[in-house]
Amino acid sequence: MTPEKLQSIAFKWFETFNNKELEKLLSLYDEDAVHFSPKLKIHKPDTNGFVIGKDALREWWQDAFERLPSLNYKVKSLTANGDRVFMEYVRTVNGEEDMLVAEVLDIKENKIIASRVYHG
Repeated sequence: MTPEKLQSIAFKWFETFNNKELEKLLSLYDEDAVHFSPKLKIHKPDTNGFVIGKDALREWWQDAFERLPSLNYKVKSLTANGDRVFMEYVRTVNGEEDMLVAEVLDIKENKIIASRVYHG
């Protein structure tokens, strides 16, 4: 994939996430996508930080959108090459300190097959 195509998927990811368009966000993912997040590890320790598949992603994000209605990500930088996009963004939530986040999206055939979140 070209870096431009990878970046377009990443920008669509930010748009749908920030607009809380859950089904559009999920449409960017492969059915069996794997997602890792330290926040997931804290809020659902039994997962060890991993969710697998769109149904699990739907449940995780729906919960986050309901718990944190002001949740928003502000893009700092995107680096795309091969089959991967490295994203840096600032996580903002009313009443919480802003957090710098890095996330990697692995993309195959125009779908996100894996994502990993790292907090700074």
